[in-house]
Amino acid sequence: MWQPTPNFIKSTNLYKQMQKKGFEHYQDFYQWSITNRKDFWDTTVKALDIQLKTPYSTVLDDSDIEQPVWLKDARMNIVDSCFKAKPDQTAIVYQKENGDAIQTLSFQDLEAYINRIANALIENGLQQGDTIGIDMAMNVEAVAIYLAAIKAGMQVVTVADSFSPDEIKVRFEIAPPKLVFTQDYLLRGGKKLPLYDKVLQAGAEKIVIVPAIENTDVRIRRQDLFWDEFLSDKTEFVSVEMSPLDTITVLFSSGTTGNPKAIPWNHTTAIKSAADGFYHHDIQSGNVVAWPTNLGWMMGPWLIYATLINNGTIALFEGSPMSEAFGRFVQDATVNMLGVVPSIVRAWKNAGTMENFDWSAIKCFSSTGESSNPNEMTYLMQLAGNKPVIEYCGGTEIGGGYVTSTLIQTNIPSTFSTPALGSEFVIVNEEGKLSDKGEVFLVPPAMGLSFKLLNRDHHQVYYEGTPKIDGKLLRRHGDFLQRMDNGYYRVMGRTDDSMNLGGIKVSSLQIEELVNSHIAVTESAAIAVSPPEGGPARLVLYIVPNGIVDKELLQHELQKLIKQKLNPLFKIYDVVIIEKLPRTASNKIMRRVLRQAYQKQMHDEV
Repeated sequence: MWQPTPNFIKSTNLYKQMQKKGFEHYQDFYQWSITNRKDFWDTTVKALDIQLKTPYSTVLDDSDIEQPVWLKDARMNIVDSCFKAKPDQTAIVYQKENGDAIQTLSFQDLEAYINRIANALIENGLQQGDTIGIDMAMNVEAVAIYLAAIKAGMQVVTVADSFSPDEIKVRFEIAPPKLVFTQDYLLRGGKKLPLYDKVLQAGAEKIVIVPAIENTDVRIRRQDLFWDEFLSDKTEFVSVEMSPLDTITVLFSSGTTGNPKAIPWNHTTAIKSAADGFYHHDIQSGNVVAWPTNLGWMMGPWLIYATLINNGTIALFEGSPMSEAFGRFVQDATVNMLGVVPSIVRAWKNAGTMENFDWSAIKCFSSTGESSNPNEMTYLMQLAGNKPVIEYCGGTEIGGGYVTSTLIQTNIPSTFSTPALGSEFVIVNEEGKLSDKGEVFLVPPAMGLSFKLLNRDHHQVYYEGTPKIDGKLLRRHGDFLQRMDNGYYRVMGRTDDSMNLGGIKVSSLQIEELVNSHIAVTESAAIAVSPPEGGPARLVLYIVPNGIVDKELLQHELQKLIKQKLNPLFKIYDVVIIEKLPRTASNKIMRRVLRQAYQKQMHDEV
C-alpha cells in the first residue's frame, strides 16, 4: 500500500478545499458534498474558475430529480474554461511513434489553431447546432478539431479509430454528421492501417483528411478535402454563447441491446470531468497528464477537460502504448499523472518493456475501464518508485467516476477508497435490501449524470423498476460492487449482459449476432469472466454448433470475424461447445448461469 505524508496531503487540491470549508477529515467533507449538493457544486464551479458569459441564478434546480437543471439561466461555452492558463504555458506536449522529437504547443498557439479550425467550419457552410464527426487517433489535430467545433456552437460525434466500417456506420446513422474528420492512415507498430477507407465505407457524406504521413498516397473523392485545404488563416474567433445543458459531444456506450446507447454530453458534463481531475487526481497547474485513449471513449474528452480546465498539460503519444517508445515519452515528457487500462499494465509486466525508464516525475497513476489485478497494480506502482494508483470507475453516462480513490487516503492496489465527491450510491442485494455486496444504484442528482439518450428512453433505461430505499429515487448503473471490512470497495464485474473487454464496453448481443452469422453456429452466448487472480475480463463464447465442428478452427474463424466486423481488440479467450443454452421460462439466455459455471471451472483448475 501507499501512505501519503502529512506534507503531501497539505499540497493537494482536495485538502486545500477541505480547509477552506473548515473540514479536517475527508469523510466529513464527502458527507457534506452529498448532503449539501448545491453548496458543493457551487464551490466546485468557483474552484475550477468556470468561465460564464451570464451567471447562473441557482447552481441546481432539482424540482425534477430525473431532469435536473444545472447552472440555471447561465450562458457559457466550456471551451473558454480551457484557456485560463498563462498564454505561454504548455498546453500539449506530443510525439509520434516514429521517434520524432518531442514537440510542445502553448495555450496561446493551441487557441489560435482552434480558432483557425472554427473559422474554417463556418467558411465551409456549417453553423451553430450542426454535428461534425471525428474518427482519428488522439493527436493534436483531434484535440483542436474537437474544441473548435464546440467553440463554434456545434456538437461532435466521436468514434473510436479501432472500430470497423459497420460499427462506424451505426454510430453515424444515430447521430449524422455533416462533416467527418479522419486520417489517411493510423500508424501503429510500424504498420499503416487504413482509416479514410473505413470512414468511406461507413458512408460519410463529406470528409476532411488529416494526413498521418507526408506525401500521402491515399486518393480521395471530389467532395472531400485535405487538412491544408480546409484550414482558415483567421486566428480570431469569439466562442458561441450556449446553455450549459446544450449538447457538445455524442459518445456511445453499450447497453444490453445490439445498438450502442448514444449519450449526449453537455457543458456541465465537462465540469464533472474536471472536478474529478481536480479532487481525485490532484491535477494542478502545470501538471503533465497522459492517458492512452481516444475521443471515441469517454476518457478522451475527459482527458481534455480534466487537464486544460485545471491548467495542466496534455501529453499525447501518437502510437502504441505497448511500445518502448511510449515509455520513453512518459519519461522525457516528465508525465505527472499517467492513466491506464489494466490490460496495458499486464502487457507491460509480461514484456518488461517499461522497466528501463525513469518515471520518477509521476505523482500518481489512474486505472479505469476494467477490473484490475492487485499484483499488476503493485507492479505499476513500483515502475515509478511506489506511487499510488487512483482506481476510477464510472461511465460515459456519468461524465467521470462514481467510485474512486484520493491522494489523501491510504492507497491499496485494486481497491476504491470512496464514492466520488458530490456523488452518492447504494449497494442492493438480490432481495432488494441494502448490502455490502450487490448491484450499484446511483442516488441522483449529481453533475455529469445524463438526462437524455438519443436512441433510447432515458427513464426506461435508468429509472424504470428501480427499488426505492429510504424514500430515495435510485438510478440503475449495473456494476456489481463489494464493500470490504475496511470500508474500501471492489468492483466485481457487471450485473447485466454488457462487458468490458480491453477497456471497451460491448454488449453480449452485439457479439452474439455476429457469431451467429457463421455457418457453423446455430446459436451462441457471449460472456465475460474474470480470472481467479483478478484482472481484466476474458471473452468466452458458448457455441451450439450446426453439426460437427473443429473447435480450434471455429475459434480462429470467429476471431477473424470479430476483428473484421466489430473490433480487433476483442480477443476470444475460449470457445465452449454446448448442446443447448440454458434459458429462462421466457426464453432468455441465462448468461449468468454460464458465467458462474465457467468461473467455477477456472477456480477448480487453479
